[in-house]
Amino acid sequence: MDKAIGCYDAAVQELIINELLYALVGTEGQYISIKRVHRKEDDITFQVDASTDLALQELADRMFPLCESYLLIDQFVESRSQFKNGVVNHAFAAALRALLLDYRAMVAQLEHQFRLGRLSIHGLSFYCQPLMASMQALSAVVKKASASDCTGSAVLNLLQSQSKAMAGDSAVRSLLEKMTQCASSAYLGILERWVYKGVIDDPYGEFFIAENKYLHEESLTQDYDAKYWKSRYSLKEGIPSFFANIAGTILTTRKCLNVMRECGHNVQVPSSENSKLMSFGSNNQYLECIKAAYNIASSELLNLIKKKYDLMGKLWSIKHYPLLDQDDFLVHFTDIAQDELNKKLDEI
Repeated sequence: MDKAIGCYDAAVQELIINELLYALVGTEGQYISIKRVHRKEDDITFQVDASTDLALQELADRMFPLCESYLLIDQFVESRSQFKNGVVNHAFAAALRALLLDYRAMVAQLEHQFRLGRLSIHGLSFYCQPLMASMQALSAVVKKASASDCTGSAVLNLLQSQSKAMAGDSAVRSLLEKMTQCASSAYLGILERWVYKGVIDDPYGEFFIAENKYLHEESLTQDYDAKYWKSRYSLKEGIPSFFANIAGTILTTRKCLNVMRECGHNVQVPSSENSKLMSFGSNNQYLECIKAAYNIASSELLNLIKKKYDLMGKLWSIKHYPLLDQDDFLVHFTDIAQDELNKKLDEI
């Protein structure tokens, strides 16, 4: 029968270190166990054998938040990597997976030092302490994302709000901003294809612009005031916070190009490496790219209407047809001809 850990003397510290190294990668040991609440995947608690020396229990308890954070993040990565969760969750999970690889490499190095007899329990706590805040911040994000079943822009908004909340901790904020960048890369890829190619490549319905495929331009031949232009593409709820002020501009940009395309005039907004929308940050480069695309699209549409469809000529016709450009003459004429105009038809 196994002894209670409290029965050991000097060797107990080595046993605790060995158990903690397992716990750091989410594995139960002989004396450290994981308590889970039924049907609550994010409710995880690590416990050490109650017979352990109180000082060692306290040191172990300091490490357990890191162990719990690792396990929560690892579970999130596995669950959110499924196809049904969308490209934003896939990108976020991939970034977390890369982070966990570095984390496991660090644990492996600590284990190597332990096997060489160079690692004490205080040393283990010291080396793990810098990771504590970052891992706990990430675990808080994944818990909220799991609880609300966040996808698409909801994940991006959650990450951005959490990074702003960590303004006092530059290291944690930098990590969350990096996670936001990684998670948004797939979303910005959808946006880039919309702005530059005019297509919505959104298999999971995460993009903030919706396309009504049941509306066709043929409806305009029966009703010039049909809902086609307004309802073919529209904004959805759940716009990412960093696009909130320019969502209308993004929608209008491609609407302009689609109008020209459906009039038989194909125009593409020129794209280059500098105009890629694969990241956003404090330099607002992505905003400049979107504004540049909008300026090109709107100016091209205006030129098409003015030159090919003779906008000024049609406006002149509208002005001339009801005699608006001769309004002074018309008033003078009706005053002079009032008596004649008042006569009945048989009196003329």
